[in-house]
Amino acid sequence: MPRSGLSPLDLSPTVTTNPGRLVTFEGIDGAGKTTQLERAVDWLKASGILGDRPLVVTREPGGTALGQQIRHLLLSGDWEVADRTELLLYAADRAQHVAQVLQPALAAGALVVSDRFVDSTVAYQGFGRQQDLILIETLNRIATAGLTSDLTLWFDASIDCCLARRAARRGPADRLERSAIEFHERVRSGFAALAAQDPDRVVRIAADGDLAATFAQTQAVLTERLARWWPVPVQPAL
Repeated sequence: MPRSGLSPLDLSPTVTTNPGRLVTFEGIDGAGKTTQLERAVDWLKASGILGDRPLVVTREPGGTALGQQIRHLLLSGDWEVADRTELLLYAADRAQHVAQVLQPALAAGALVVSDRFVDSTVAYQGFGRQQDLILIETLNRIATAGLTSDLTLWFDASIDCCLARRAARRGPADRLERSAIEFHERVRSGFAALAAQDPDRVVRIAADGDLAATFAQTQAVLTERLARWWPVPVQPAL
């Protein structure tokens, strides 16, 4: 088991003066997070709910040119990657991503939507690979300069459901997707632990059902948070 559980960790959002907000989409492979992210982005653009506020869509790993190379090393190769090497490569990708994409966009007031962020490292490398959670917290803080998400949508689906969805995909599975079922069970428990620790930031979305039902939950949470972050000014009565 990862050393010390979650009890010593403080992963609550860091106080920031950034006018923008960061929303991350998380879940085990096959839970449908990327499909839901794409639907959410389409809705955000079509609805006009953001007004003239910029929308930035990104991902980890691979949100920068350097990150694309790291993504290939992590997911696409047939070479063996030691657990600590994997952890450090994700941290390197994240440091570049924060410096080059996230911080500038947030400083400009954008809504940033990212396919994975620090919670994936806690769940996959901490719980899945059973690496030291305190070490992971330290690396995450170095890589992000203290940045955490304002909202994380955790798409939670059963292992059987995720396996069936992955089997229906075209193309070969990546290196992480080929991991044993027990690994993915531990990863899922890691996301559950994060949601239990910080339920306002990490919101569980039941993702076993059809796409429309899952997106209805996603849309409801996003609508509520956007209204909380950027309330529409009340116009004075004439």
